[in-house]
Amino acid sequence: MSRAVASVALVDRVQAGEPAAIARLISRAESGAAEVHEALARIYKLAGAAHVIGLTGVPGSGKSTLVGKLTEKLRAKGAKVGIVAIDPSSPYSGGAILGDRIRMSDMANDPGVYIRSMATRGATGGMARAALDAVDILDVAGFDTVILETVGVGQDEVEIVRASHTTIVVSAPGLGDEIQAIKAGILEIADIHVVSKCDRSDANRTLIDLKQMLTLGLRAAAKSAWQLPVVGTSTVSGQGIDELIVAIEQHRRFGLESEAGQQRRLAIAQFRLRKTADNLLLDRFGAAIARASAPLAAKLMRREADPYSLANELLNSSLLREPDHEQDPRSKIA
Repeated sequence: MSRAVASVALVDRVQAGEPAAIARLISRAESGAAEVHEALARIYKLAGAAHVIGLTGVPGSGKSTLVGKLTEKLRAKGAKVGIVAIDPSSPYSGGAILGDRIRMSDMANDPGVYIRSMATRGATGGMARAALDAVDILDVAGFDTVILETVGVGQDEVEIVRASHTTIVVSAPGLGDEIQAIKAGILEIADIHVVSKCDRSDANRTLIDLKQMLTLGLRAAAKSAWQLPVVGTSTVSGQGIDELIVAIEQHRRFGLESEAGQQRRLAIAQFRLRKTADNLLLDRFGAAIARASAPLAAKLMRREADPYSLANELLNSSLLREPDHEQDPRSKIA
């Protein structure tokens, strides 16, 4: 496939499930180039059939191994599974470290599984900038379930709950705290809690403590028809994996049939709109800096002005004035 192929020309090939077209369109989405926007707009309108599972947790909790076991079970049921694995960025190339893809290498030859590693590249929230576009592309390519696995999260890295239909938070015993999710500030975002590595002797304590904390009211705000399950799993023995699959299927039905599920989908749309606007604004800001910062920086270096007044000048003269050539023609379409 020639590099001269327009992104919009890849959409039909993505619909046909062509791996090369999927890979190329995701790469173009990651680049953030304006040329891909029309293709992504078409992809978004075609998407919406897949169930998006967000899976997060602290580093070392066994997220990638659990994703592998989940994928095996879903494939056994006949589902096609797409995996978007967010890896930390390499300090040298800026690309993904590819740890997740290495751990899932045994599934690489399965045509019903597509694995894409993406680098955070400085993005906050635990997700890469183009992760949501990648999810849509896999959705359109015919993958019934798309698993979005984030980089290990901290207190401010909880965007996954606003990007997935079902959010799984993974904890594990022996990582320094009895309840790692509390330390990370992510206990309350889960639709399903998983305690991994339950073949360990200290796992039962983590399960008990987690259930007690939930009973004490940390989840009081979400006291709805959905009862938050806590599932103990072991990827060594296979314990709890079937129970987790059942919980995921129950939550999917809950999301499709309940008012709370509709509100969740609206919140996802609001997040997507805000995130896209943020990205476009950042792009425009970067272009403004490239055009106008050099003379202002020279003035700042000579201390002819202060950084605050010069920054305001940069914003007023460049950022807030959208160049005509950047006008998106699709904004005129009803």
